[in-house]
Amino acid sequence: MTASVVSEGTELFRPSSERAQASRLARFQDHLEAKHGLRHASYEELWRWSVTDLETFWSAIADFFGVRFHAPPARVLSGAMPAARWFEGATLSYAEHALAGSSEAPAVIFRNEAGERVALTRGELRAEVARVRAGLVRLGVGRGDRVAALLPNRPETLAVFLATASLGAVFSSSAPEFGVGSVLDRFRQIHPKVLVAVDGYRYGGRTLDRSAELSAILAGLSGTRGVVLSEQGTAPAGCVTYAEFVAEEAPLAFEPVPFEHPLWILYSSGTTGLPKAIVQSHGGILLEHLKALALHSDLGPDDRFFWFSTTGWMMWNFLVSGLAVGSTVVLYDGSPAHPSLDALWKLAEEERVTYFGTSAPYLIACQKRGLTPGKAHDLGALRALGTTGAPLPADGFGWVYGAVKKDLLLASVSGGTDVCTAFLLSSPYLPVRAGEIQCRGLGAKVEAFDDAGHSVTGEVGELVLTAPLPSMPVAFVGDDDGSRLREAYFSVFPGVWRHGDWVKLTSEGSAVIYGRSDSTLNRGGVRMGTSEFYRVVEALPEIEDCLVVDTGSLDGDAIGKLWLFVVLAPGVALDQALERRVKEVIVRELSPRHAPDHIRAVRVVPRTQNGKKLEVPVKRILLGVPPEKAASRDTLADPTSLDAFVALAAELRR
Repeated sequence: MTASVVSEGTELFRPSSERAQASRLARFQDHLEAKHGLRHASYEELWRWSVTDLETFWSAIADFFGVRFHAPPARVLSGAMPAARWFEGATLSYAEHALAGSSEAPAVIFRNEAGERVALTRGELRAEVARVRAGLVRLGVGRGDRVAALLPNRPETLAVFLATASLGAVFSSSAPEFGVGSVLDRFRQIHPKVLVAVDGYRYGGRTLDRSAELSAILAGLSGTRGVVLSEQGTAPAGCVTYAEFVAEEAPLAFEPVPFEHPLWILYSSGTTGLPKAIVQSHGGILLEHLKALALHSDLGPDDRFFWFSTTGWMMWNFLVSGLAVGSTVVLYDGSPAHPSLDALWKLAEEERVTYFGTSAPYLIACQKRGLTPGKAHDLGALRALGTTGAPLPADGFGWVYGAVKKDLLLASVSGGTDVCTAFLLSSPYLPVRAGEIQCRGLGAKVEAFDDAGHSVTGEVGELVLTAPLPSMPVAFVGDDDGSRLREAYFSVFPGVWRHGDWVKLTSEGSAVIYGRSDSTLNRGGVRMGTSEFYRVVEALPEIEDCLVVDTGSLDGDAIGKLWLFVVLAPGVALDQALERRVKEVIVRELSPRHAPDHIRAVRVVPRTQNGKKLEVPVKRILLGVPPEKAASRDTLADPTSLDAFVALAAELRR
């Protein structure tokens, strides 16, 4: 394992004053001083102002980035959560901002694992979007209609999204590897007028035929017209090919819509029930992504912005908003580990990526394999590395600075699909400390609450927002009275958004995420987030991966058994000596109460396709919930990964 052993809070990188002053955040501060007479001496001071004077802050964001309102807002913010309303009276178009810029400027670079490469200028992307827009109009799509995409991460997918948005229609996507049931669970809720889909895709060196699944999906979406992107150039009966769909040239136009008009529909993971269909707005997403990408990530026209994602994860939506800040977005379709685990690092070298985004599990896997990307590849263009999806432990930070590059900003961020952004973000001003997220995002009034609803610093609490954020959902599909939305976010602390993560906010303004609060390990009153457990256990060289589950009652009152499931390194056996060593390190590093009652080896830890561990669904299975009700296998990276836990549950009941 190539990394220095570092402890949480160790400073690993500090941006130079020159780098900080050249940042887009510094330019924004100059704008605040020139237009509003405001000057803040530190990031923390700027953040506190941004969450205190929300109307001036978000108005300044719109002004600084030149947001084009076709009709001006009557006011910036009215009401309070959960009924806050933003920029009432304003009209605009997300697509108009994403597609702005010189026709010759680069817009998109596409690569896949088969070696295909496509590069589009902004002019070429606008022309493709115009053709797709014309195709949608011919199929009867207009303002407010829904367009679904069952497509991989390709330029065509991006064009379908932007064309949909340009019409004031509503976009929703799902990754083509999702099973029929999971796709229908999502798209049946939204009744799409058009489905644009593939009948096959490539992953891990294999070409997978999905024509039978596509036919079943189309049969399950009555009244939906089908457009099929097919290598064979054919389409099922009643459908048109993508080539026919985009055959007609047409001028590009943008339909101005109200600020809170639906832009897209995202979905919760759906691992334990029907996914929530989360509606977010043109204006809320545009302003939030301009802020997060330009001010926090320091992205602009000179950048090549990459984030490994499928079209079924909100990070795809976050990535393509890079167009709105002028960046070239780098799309990749395929496995991150084909033909080898360094495939993405090779991509970064060849495409001169300046901002490389991925998941914490991918970085941890590279660390475990002993990869040294900085030595194996020319990463001279790389200046920032983003990570999300799970907490990156302190040793993972150490590996990045030891094995990837010393002079880069490691941007560990945390947020969620619910808002399609991160609450906790990076900053070009601040140092990077091992295991910590640099700061709370501007305009995001993040606090940590104890059980009584008191704000705490320096101790673990529930991550909450005590003021509204523009990209919060405007609705759930089918939730006409808003009761499901209120129950999801505002039922624990009235008027306060509870996100469901454990967080510690430090006195310096940084943050540490400790995992989901609904999978807390509560042993005799000593609570612990699962990320702390994983940090300790996965540091052992014998352990490749692990999952910890406390089978106390689902409401957290009764103490059950603490199960630790481990994926062993090649050639390692789970014998009594290793079990003793695992328990000893847990007792020493965590607490005696968290020594597992049982340790079992499994072939693989169940994860969603975005890399998140399924702690709660496994807990439900072990407590006797039927597996088909505990988790949807179609949403998993490996649908067979639950088999060992289903077998264990049956064994426990015998």
